[in-house]
Formats: sequence, C-alpha cells, structure tokens
Amino acid sequence: MNTSATATGDSDDIAQLAKGGRTNTLGFVVRLIARIPFLVIATHLYGAEALGRFASALVLIEIIALICSLGEKRGLAQRLSEGAGENRAAETNLVYDGILLALAYSAVAAAVLWVFPEPMFPNGMNSDWDLWLIATIPAFAVTEILLAAQAYRFDIATTVRARAVVEPWTISIGAGVFFYFPATRDSGLALAFIVSIYAGLLTALWPFLRTYGLPRGWRPHPSPMLAISARAFPLVGADAIERGTRLLDIFILGLFAPPQAVGIYYAAQQIASLPQKLKTSFEPILSPVITKNLRIGNMDAIAAQVRQVGFWIIAIQLGIALVLGVPGEAVMGLWGPDYVAGTAALAFLLAAEVVASMAVVSESVLVYIARKRNLAISVGIIALQAVLTIVLIEMAQRMELGRGFQAAGAAGALMVALGVSSLVKALLLKHLLGAPVSNWRWALVYAAAPAVVVGYAFTWAPEWMELVIGIPAVLGTYALVIWRRGFSDEDKVLFRKQAASEANNDPA
Repeated sequence: MNTSATATGDSDDIAQLAKGGRTNTLGFVVRLIARIPFLVIATHLYGAEALGRFASALVLIEIIALICSLGEKRGLAQRLSEGAGENRAAETNLVYDGILLALAYSAVAAAVLWVFPEPMFPNGMNSDWDLWLIATIPAFAVTEILLAAQAYRFDIATTVRARAVVEPWTISIGAGVFFYFPATRDSGLALAFIVSIYAGLLTALWPFLRTYGLPRGWRPHPSPMLAISARAFPLVGADAIERGTRLLDIFILGLFAPPQAVGIYYAAQQIASLPQKLKTSFEPILSPVITKNLRIGNMDAIAAQVRQVGFWIIAIQLGIALVLGVPGEAVMGLWGPDYVAGTAALAFLLAAEVVASMAVVSESVLVYIARKRNLAISVGIIALQAVLTIVLIEMAQRMELGRGFQAAGAAGALMVALGVSSLVKALLLKHLLGAPVSNWRWALVYAAAPAVVVGYAFTWAPEWMELVIGIPAVLGTYALVIWRRGFSDEDKVLFRKQAASEANNDPA
C-alpha cells in the first residue's frame, strides 16, 4: 500500500514538473521573441555607450532587489509546506509576512542608494532620471514573492505572463516611445525599465489576489518576522550569489573597461541569458515537489527528480546554445557592426549556461538540506569568478586587444566558475542523497555533433540565409537526434499534455 502510494505520488510529481516544463519552454520562446525588439531599439537608437551605462546600473539594482525578496522564490514553498497545512487563511498570512518584510528591506535599501548612488554608476549616468531606478527595488522584490506564491499552487502561467510577455514587451515599447520625446530621450532606457517592472508587478498581483485574497486576522509580530529573516539568510545568500555570478562580470567590466565594452557584453548576455531564464523558471515548480518529498524522507524520489529535470534543462539549453552560438557572428551582427566583436563572448556565455545547469538543479535541493555548505561553495565560486574576470580583462588590456576580447575574457571566467560550481554541488548532493544526480548523457554529444556540422556549413552562405534557413536546420538536426537517441519514455512526458491526467488515473 505504501509502495503503491509512493509510486503514484512520484508519477504525479513528474507530471507536475513536466507541466511546468512545457509552460516554461513556451515562455522561453515568447521571451526570445519579445527580447529582440528591445535589443534592436537599445543598440540602434541608444548605442553601445548608453546601453553600457544602463547595464552597469542594473547590476546593483537587481542584486539588492533579490536580497530584499528574502529568498522567497524557494523559501516560501518550505514555509507554506511546514507552517500552514490545509489552512488557506494561514497560507495567505504567511505570504503577506514575506511581502511586508520585503517592502521594509526595500525601503531601507532604496533610501541608502538615493543618498549614495555612486556604486550604481561606475561609468556615469545617461540622465538624472537614472537615479529613479531605485524605485524598482520594492516592485521587483514583491513580484518575486507573488510569483513564488502562485508557483506553490502550481501556477507557472502567471510567471510566464509577467516575466516573458508583459515585462519584455513593455520595456521594448517604452524604450521606443521615450526615445522620440526630447525630454526623455537620454533617460529612455531607465524609464522603460521602471515601467516594465511595475507592469510585471500588476500582472502578478491580479491572479495572486484571486488565489489568496487579502489577509484575514493578520497581525505581524516583530519576533516571528525576525525569525523569518534569520532563516532566510542562507537562501538569500545563495540567490544573490547565483544571480551575482551573472552580473559580476558586468560590474567588473564597468570598473575596468569603457562603457562601449559593457554595452557589447550586455547585448551578448541578453541573448545568452535566455537559457538561464529557462532553467531558473523550473525552480518555483520544483520547490514544492522537493519540500513534499523532504517532509516524508523520500530521498530517492528527489534524486530521480533532479536527474529528470536536470536532463530536460541541459538538453533544451544545449539546443539553444547551438542555435544561437554556431551562427553567433550573424546573430550579434543584427544589433549593428560594432556588436560583432561580442561573438566570442556570446559563445562563452552560452556554454556557461549549459555547464551551469547541474549547479542550479542541485542547488534547488541543497538550499533545503545543506544551506550553509551550499552558501560556502557559492561564496568560493563567485570569488573564483571575480579573480578570473579581473585577470583576463587585465591580460586583454595589456596585450592591447579590442573591446571584444575584454568582453570574451569576462564571459570565459563565468564559464569556468559555473563549471566548477556544477561539479562541486553535484558531488555534495550525491553524497547527501545517497543516489546519483548527474544530468549528463552521451546522447547530448551525439545530437550536438551533426548540428554543429550543419550550422558550420551555413556559415559559408549569405548572412540572411544563415539566419533564416541555417538556424531552423541546426535546431531540426539537434532535435531529431536528441529525441531518438536521448529521450526515454520518461523524458518524453515533458511533451505530452495528457501526462497529468494519465498520472492521476494510474491504477497503481
């Protein structure tokens, strides 16, 4: 009876993960389509120098906003699982505890940056309006909590709408509109970003209020709130460092390189970060499944879920890396001739996201069972990245290499650091669970090899043909081989809409 119930529960978990994975894959495609107009507008209308200053300012904003969200992207699922049970009113109040704390910390952080804004602008400001970027800190932090709360109820569609539709399209439209008004031309990027973040907040708030409603009998008390803050520290550290590894390179480039180099790197990163958004968007749907199995001590199921989701992610990410990386020069050339220098940076950044997939999935479990050790590893990794980034940028400058080589050095440092992180965190998780967790399969090589050959052949064709015909050819070749050689019946559940109903009707 227990074995049957466990098997059915594990099947249901995989079905829920597959459902979330399908939604996130669709969200990735929508995000890719929506990101292109912003990059076209930012690179062609505003230029690399203005884009570089904007990117440097966002580094501190995003990190501080993530800290102010108190790790609730993953921690909220555990708090709800442990503290509320079936009491919906208690669940609602727990979410509002997190929102109140996030607003309090955000207000303090915004006030400090208002008084001391210099760290946000190592290369100067595009306009005085750039300082108002601090207004996005509370909105960003609260949105993270609202989306985590919806994910606890297995609602990933709201995340896709907010992050993959509303935010990117709003910033694209806003950047175009603000540019054509003389009063806002210099501040267009900052103002468009502010509007997009608040649009995302409203998009998340409406379904949240329908799902949870307003608090009932809610009386926040200082002691429990402080306990939440203390417990969140390892999660906050892990989240901030994980995101920081994607932003540290921009920050260091802003200190050591001209703003044009930062702008070129940022354009490459916006394309390469799409796979990163794909894998991190699995976290909200993975967290409730992990916390449930931790509560009943089902470590084998957790290891199986890590392997399953890890392979889904790396298989999709490798395909994305090949599609964008093999014709990388043509892809970067879309933003203008100056940005072709970022082709090597794009290749390293795409490779970095592939090697990082194991670290992200492993961390989804380690933040619950080995918080301090996970945090210590993350601190070591970001320190390694910082040292490597500075060394490689300095080497490029001393050898009098161009801005593209400086950007490539920062990207290469990120790739090495994330590779080390994946290896160390996977080994730790394997030890703690007592079961293998690796997402690697040789089928990835079998699928990548012919895709690379096809893509390289198209690099000899005209650029328009490389993009219009070559990219679908690379994707089709890779998808065909990975589907036949890499995906088992268990893996293919990701692409079956009836998976959830089959699992629920399983006679076992």
